[in-house]
Amino acid sequence: MEVFEAIKTRRSIRAFTNQEVSEEEVRRLIDAARHAPSAGNIQPWEFVIVRDPHRKRMLAAAALNETFIEEAPVVIVVCADEIQSDGGYGARGVTLYCLQDTAAATQNILLAACALGLGTCWVGAFYEEEVRKVLNVPRGVRPVAIVPVGHPAEKPGPRQKRPITEIIHYETF
Repeated sequence: MEVFEAIKTRRSIRAFTNQEVSEEEVRRLIDAARHAPSAGNIQPWEFVIVRDPHRKRMLAAAALNETFIEEAPVVIVVCADEIQSDGGYGARGVTLYCLQDTAAATQNILLAACALGLGTCWVGAFYEEEVRKVLNVPRGVRPVAIVPVGHPAEKPGPRQKRPITEIIHYETF
């Protein structure tokens, strides 16, 4: 799939079939993620792969009871290593760069999944400390996204996007 097609056809999927996601497919998603840009090439990301039904259920509970998370065959939790970013950029690395870097990695996962015919949803609404406990995430590493991955059982249509003329500003606002 061509990159512009993936960008325009990717949708948030919240219903999955029972078909498994292979280890090879997961590795391809993580490989796409690790090729994202990062400030100073620090690559402050860590990826926790969750297949265990009990842990997926606990992640769904931590994410405001979004049950589709536990229904996905695999869940990728994207984490930002604040300590790595702090070492390169101090406070700005912790408060901004590591979040930007992991956001870019997360977007790569979403687009790669689309290209592979998989469905995903970027979940950012969750209780961080609960996710940390479920996955035993160490201090200094911050969970920033939960990405359920599976074969789509739905095909949402396109969403309304703001016109380009409303969002482009040349030189000043």
